[in-house]
Amino acid sequence: MLNETTLDAICSAALAPGSVEPFEDAVPVVRALVAEDPAAGSAYARFLRELAMDRTVELGTEVGLAERCVDAAEALLFECARVDFDSYCLYMEWRRRPEKRFYQPRRSVLYPKVVVHLQDLADRRISFLAISLPPRVGKSTLCIFFLTWLMGRSPLSANLMSGHSDKLTKGFHQEALDIILSEEYRFGEVFPDAPFFDKSYADETISLVRKSRFPTLTCRSIDGTLTGAVEVGGDGLLYCDDLVSDREEAINADRMDKLYAAYLNQLKDRKLDGARELHVGTRWAPNDVIGRIAEDHEGDPAYRFVAVPALDGSGESQFRYDYGLGFSTAYYEDMRRALVSAGEGDSWEAKYMGAPEWIGGLMFSADQLRFYSELPGGEPDGVIAACDTKDRGKDYECLPVAYVYGDRYYIHDLVCDNGLPEEVEPRVVECLVRNGVGLARFESNSAGGRVADDVAKACRERGLSIDVRKKYSTDNKETRILTDSMWIKEHCYFRSEYPTRDYEVFMRMLTHYTTEGRNKHDDAPDSMSMLKRLATSMARAKVEAVRRLA
Repeated sequence: MLNETTLDAICSAALAPGSVEPFEDAVPVVRALVAEDPAAGSAYARFLRELAMDRTVELGTEVGLAERCVDAAEALLFECARVDFDSYCLYMEWRRRPEKRFYQPRRSVLYPKVVVHLQDLADRRISFLAISLPPRVGKSTLCIFFLTWLMGRSPLSANLMSGHSDKLTKGFHQEALDIILSEEYRFGEVFPDAPFFDKSYADETISLVRKSRFPTLTCRSIDGTLTGAVEVGGDGLLYCDDLVSDREEAINADRMDKLYAAYLNQLKDRKLDGARELHVGTRWAPNDVIGRIAEDHEGDPAYRFVAVPALDGSGESQFRYDYGLGFSTAYYEDMRRALVSAGEGDSWEAKYMGAPEWIGGLMFSADQLRFYSELPGGEPDGVIAACDTKDRGKDYECLPVAYVYGDRYYIHDLVCDNGLPEEVEPRVVECLVRNGVGLARFESNSAGGRVADDVAKACRERGLSIDVRKKYSTDNKETRILTDSMWIKEHCYFRSEYPTRDYEVFMRMLTHYTTEGRNKHDDAPDSMSMLKRLATSMARAKVEAVRRLA
C-alpha cells in the first residue's frame, strides 16, 4: 500500500509541465511494487512510461532532458518485462529503429484485442485461449514472442508448438531462436537466469539452462512423432498454430474427425496438470478443432475464444498500423468483392471475418429457401405453430409460427431462446397469444409434456382458444429432418429481414445445418420438421362420387 501511495504522488508530480525527475524517481518504487503486485506495478509503469514519452516530445530541443525521459521509460519497461507481456514486447525491440519494430507499430490494435487475453492466459485467469484474426496481421509472430516470454519465465518447463506441416513448425522454431539469440533483441537482459543452452534443427528443439529429456521448446507438426517424444509441463504451454491447412482440408468431414482425434491423442494428452493451451488459426469450418473445443466448453469461464474480424461493425478496417503497415478498408473491400464474385464468400467469412460457415452439405442454404417481405393480403386460412421444447441445458426452445395461405406457410414470428425454462415459457405463451395461434404441437419428450400443459393453461387464461397437442417422438431426428427438408424448402416462406434477435439466431441455425459434420444446434430444423408434420396431418381428404360397379 505504501508503494502505491508513493506512486500516486509521483504520478501527480509527473503531470507538471517540463518535469523529468518524477519518472526517474518512479523506477525503484515500481520495482518494489511489481514484486508485491505485478498487475498494479505494471499499470503504474504503463501510465508513467507513456507520459514520459509524451514529455520527450514536449521537451523538443532540450536534448539532455529528453534523453533522461527516454531512459526512464526504458527503465520502467525493464522493471515490468518479466511479468507484463506488453512491456516485454516493447523492451525487446527498444534498440531497433521504430519503423523496423514488429510490435510497437501494431500495438494500438494488438494490445487491446489480443495482448490483454494473452496476459490473462499467462496469469492463469484462463487456462485456454483461441484467437482468430485475418491473414498477415502479425498473430503468429506475436505468439512467438509470447512463447519465448513464457520460456524465459519458466525455463525448465517444457512447451510444445504444433501446426499442420513441418514447414510451418520449422519456421516457428527459427523465429523463436532469433528472438532468443539475436543481438537485435534483449532476451538475455530480461531473463539472465534463463541462458540459452542448446538447439536441434533436426528435432526442432530449444533448451534453456540445461539439457533435459523434454526441452524448453519442441516444435513438431501434428503428423510428426509426438507420443513419448514431447511433453507440456505444468508451467508450460501447448501452442497450436493453424492445425487446419486450408479450405480443401476443412470441407472433408472425415479429415476433420481424424484431425480432432489426433489433437486429443497426440497433443492434448501430452499436457501435464496445470499446463495452458493456446490456439491460433483460420476458422475454416465450424467443426474444426477450435469449434469442437468451444462446443464442449460452452459457458466455461476458463475457456476464452477471441475473433477479431477484418472489418468492424461500420465496415472499417481494424488492422491499420503505423508506418503504412497493415491493411486499409479499401484493401479488405476489394478482397471481399473478389472472393464473393468467385463464389467463395465462405472463404471471406472464414479467413477475414472469423466466422466459419459450413462449406459443404448444407441442407437449408439460404439460396434454397423462399423469402417474403409482406404477408399476402386477406385473412390467413389459419395460424399454427410447433415447439421443440427444452429442459435445463444448452439447447434452444424453438417455436416457429406459420400463417397458412393455401399450401404456403409464412414463418411470421417465432421464439428461439436457450434461457432458463421459467424465462422462456412466458415468451412462448406471449408469442402464441400475439399471433392468435389456433393449433400448436409440442414435443412431449423429457419435460415437453409438462411444458405443453403449462403453456396451454396460460394461453387460455389469456383468452386464447388454442388446441395444444403433444407428440412423443421415437424416430431418428436426422432422418426425419432430411425426409422433411424438401417440403420445408417448397412450402415455407421466411422473412427477408429478420425482425428480432430470435429470428436471426433461428435462421443462422437453420441455414448452417449440415449433413457432413457435427451440428452444434439442430433445434431450428427440428422444429421446422415438426411444423411440416403438423401441417400435413391437417390435409383434408378429397371425396369424389363414382358410378357404382354392377
